[in-house]
Amino acid sequence: VQLVESGGGLVQPGGSLRLSCKASGFTAANYAIAWYRQAPGKERAGVSCLSGFSDNIYYADPVKGRFTASRDHAKSTVYLQMNSLNPEDTGVYYCAAAGSCTNWAFTSGMDYWGKGTLVTVSS
Repeated sequence: VQLVESGGGLVQPGGSLRLSCKASGFTAANYAIAWYRQAPGKERAGVSCLSGFSDNIYYADPVKGRFTASRDHAKSTVYLQMNSLNPEDTGVYYCAAAGSCTNWAFTSGMDYWGKGTLVTVSS
């Protein structure tokens, strides 16, 4: 089982980035894929969760209206489109997989994790 994030980088405030999470070694379509971020000195926190079968999408309040999660089943890849970025969005972004989004608010609710990709929002 492997999850690999990509797409991070340095962006100016107000800018956009699209993160990708490539899944392999399991049937990703049957799993919920969530995004988390960890800012310097802070705990890892949930950003979004995209359920497996129904494709329901959940967002944390700080990113609602700015971030959009989507899935390409054919590529076993989940994306996180991030718009209107601000410095508070800076951190390492991780994707994780679990059977459902039921416990996505808790990092302990996820079964598999990627190694993360760094997003820095700064002028």
